[in-house]
Amino acid sequence: MHPTSGRCDPAATRLPVGEPVDLSVTSREQGGRTVVEVGGEIDVYTAPVLRERLNDLVGEGHHHLVVDMERVDFLDSTGLGVLVGGLKRVRAHDGSLHLVCTQEKILKVFRITGLTKVFPIHSTVDEAVAATGGASG
Repeated sequence: MHPTSGRCDPAATRLPVGEPVDLSVTSREQGGRTVVEVGGEIDVYTAPVLRERLNDLVGEGHHHLVVDMERVDFLDSTGLGVLVGGLKRVRAHDGSLHLVCTQEKILKVFRITGLTKVFPIHSTVDEAVAATGGASG
């Protein structure tokens, strides 16, 4: 809040660049696929971190992604938009984007929005890698 007007000052609420809050994004190779492990909250503040990582991976030629969301505590519409954008990017290269999620509160978001018909959702990373045609291991 601005001290004199009582209005919210957008500059005062911005997060420092390069310092994501409550989100971790790492990636690794497994079975010929790129697994992106996401943990924490994917919301309007942190979603740009995930978007940048997905864009970087696709730009580097990783077109078959498995996004492991087992450690995600919260997902809002901005986060959903990032995932849909990632799906569009990989599909432009004949790729795939599969999700790993067993948490009911996160799965409910996908069901309510109808995105369970858009994203293949798996119980384990191994299952997702196998479903994308990746080698086991």
